[in-house]
Amino acid sequence: MRPWMLLPLMFAGCQSLENRLVFHPERHAAPPARSLPAPLEDVTLRTADGTKIHARWCPHPNAKGAILYCHGNAGNLEDYGQLMREFWQALDRSVLIIDYPGYGRSEGKPSEAGCYAAAAAAYDWLTHDAKVPAERIVIAGESLGGGVAVDLATKQPHQALVLIRTFTSIPNVVKDLYWMPLAPAVMKVRFESEKKLPSCPAPIFIAQADNDRIIPFAHGERLRGVSKTPTHFHRLPGLDHNDPLPASFFREVRAFLDRLDGERAE
Repeated sequence: MRPWMLLPLMFAGCQSLENRLVFHPERHAAPPARSLPAPLEDVTLRTADGTKIHARWCPHPNAKGAILYCHGNAGNLEDYGQLMREFWQALDRSVLIIDYPGYGRSEGKPSEAGCYAAAAAAYDWLTHDAKVPAERIVIAGESLGGGVAVDLATKQPHQALVLIRTFTSIPNVVKDLYWMPLAPAVMKVRFESEKKLPSCPAPIFIAQADNDRIIPFAHGERLRGVSKTPTHFHRLPGLDHNDPLPASFFREVRAFLDRLDGERAE
């Protein structure tokens, strides 16, 4: 999430304006699937209204399950190749990353509803096409993607929810950073994670950066406070919003998921 994107939201209330301020997609050429190094594979998904969504699938040869990853508000999935490789290597799980409508090679225009629809299409593809059992799917989201992941986690069965440097809601970020108390009342773009999280039934892993200048650390603490399921809270010490995730993060997530795998095997 870009820090300057929130300033003009003092004029909030117009959804089309808010969409342009919140979503910062990039559309640039991507290599065709045949030129991608193994085991990456480009996948075309379709939302319920027929919109084509670009996704990338990285199957693991010894997969314990799959991660459905929802990225932040800027760029497109081409910017997350290294991160996906780290998830793939550290967690021994296949990884599916999606673009939202209007991002990269996906059709449509960015919107909150469009993000939710893209995630729903990705989940359907994982369970029906990739044949990944629901109880082996980890739904993960970072920044804006955390709001997308929370919404999906309230609607579909899954093994765990992983939230990384995300918020309680978009209006709350505006209110906290720019002292705009009316933002929660007037904004149309919401991503109401704090309200939705109590309905998420599976265990939750929350990683929050304590030097985050975009999403205050307190947002992660508030999400932990409303969770109704076993929740592991991981502080990312000294990290800002867009800093690379450290090895300690992947170790913690691995240990968290290994415990869940052990519980399922008992």
